[in-house]
Amino acid sequence: MITPVLPTYARVNIEFERGEGPYLFTPEGERYLDFGSGIAVNLLGHAHPRLVAALGEQAGKLWHTSNLYRVPGQEKLAERLVAATFADSVFFTNSGAEAMECAIKMARKYHSASGHPERYEIITFEGAFHGRTLATIAAGGQKKHLEGFGPKVEGFPQVPHGDMDALKAAIGEKTAAVLLEPVQGEGGIRPFSNEQLRAIRKICDEAGILLIFDEVQTGMGRTGWLFAHEPSGVTPDIMGVAKGIGGGFPLGACLATEEAAKGMTAGSHGSTYGGNPLAMAVGNAVLDVVLEEGFLEKVRQTGIKLKQKLAMLADEHPSIIEGVRGEGLLLGLKCKAPNGDLIGALYGEHLLTVGAGDNVVRVIPPLIVTDAEIDEAIGAIDRACAKLEAAGAGDTDKKEGVA
Repeated sequence: MITPVLPTYARVNIEFERGEGPYLFTPEGERYLDFGSGIAVNLLGHAHPRLVAALGEQAGKLWHTSNLYRVPGQEKLAERLVAATFADSVFFTNSGAEAMECAIKMARKYHSASGHPERYEIITFEGAFHGRTLATIAAGGQKKHLEGFGPKVEGFPQVPHGDMDALKAAIGEKTAAVLLEPVQGEGGIRPFSNEQLRAIRKICDEAGILLIFDEVQTGMGRTGWLFAHEPSGVTPDIMGVAKGIGGGFPLGACLATEEAAKGMTAGSHGSTYGGNPLAMAVGNAVLDVVLEEGFLEKVRQTGIKLKQKLAMLADEHPSIIEGVRGEGLLLGLKCKAPNGDLIGALYGEHLLTVGAGDNVVRVIPPLIVTDAEIDEAIGAIDRACAKLEAAGAGDTDKKEGVA
């Protein structure tokens, strides 16, 4: 018999009733250290006082009006995002998938408005994940997400990750844009190098096509920069963001240059809930914290410490952990044992992590994590690895991991 909640999730049998900072608490009072951050969403941890205050204040005034009217919080947050990024304009959504849908539509509309409606294809890279709508699963190209949903939405040719020659060969008269995550999250914390990003930008410019970044998981300080592409010196034409931008409140955004957005005129796109006053209050509060002087530098330094300590664990437990990937506080343990085994063992140590493709365990704590909390997590991972070794888990590295 089907459950009242549609059974589309393989849920772990743990529930939480409250959170504080990087910790979650069960109804029985058990405490878990959350190094999954709600899949990179709880940027500032749980119940951050600045976010609680902003949401409470707004909730007592106004929740929703729709986009039929001006929303002052939208104007404020958009102006701040424009000032801090490459963008000239912002469209607010409720999720990352909606942000990427907007980006896809915008890229196609740009070429139509430029007199080239035949340009609608968007090239993506193997291992990508861009959301769960029909268009975004087509962009991701993963069979496990496409199976059973009928004909794949056309227009998303795919090339191997980081293969510049394949990318050049894939560009044709129908190509509208190239879409990528600067660091693939669901795909296993696989980054594009700065050199690759610069090469892709050049390829797009020479072909007269747009470059779209999906920074849904990598953005808002997660890698130690406001957005992960910044160290490369490259800027996109369009960018989708979500997850951390709302600190746990459903919020996404599509950022674009004036040129890339020129086809998006009144009536061309919309959202009933997108950018509502509650979301804007929280989004502005998140940005207040992230843009404070020294905040991102501290994330970078914390990320270096965590990555070094994880690398030491990989050296100490080579039959369980092959290596460490990522930047800032978007890190991944490339496993030799099945990643699901390590995740399960970490539950036993009251440490929450998240699986990813390529047999990786994501280690993505909130950006406010302290050195003491990092040491607590390292101890938990060390104990979990030792228990797996004792059980012979390292001998089963050919079993399939979980994403």
